[in-house]
Amino acid sequence: MLKTIKDDEPNMRELSQIEKKTCNFIKNAGEIQTINIRDKRMCGAVASLKNMGLVEVFKKYMSYYRKSEKKFVKINSKSLRHNI
Repeated sequence: MLKTIKDDEPNMRELSQIEKKTCNFIKNAGEIQTINIRDKRMCGAVASLKNMGLVEVFKKYMSYYRKSEKKFVKINSKSLRHNI
């Protein structure tokens, strides 16, 4: 039996062990700054999770007076329905 992928579903493939670990880490943290992910393999997995649509990387201003932006990552709200 063939499984059809809906338009709003990300292109799901089997996640590797490090991708699962990264996804669970981000889910437990909620919203985390990318430089606070210390494991380099987990940093690399963020890009592939972003391409699959499971996580969202965005910039946030940290100071009102200075225009310093920091990168943050969080679980995509659409992917929460798929029970990662």
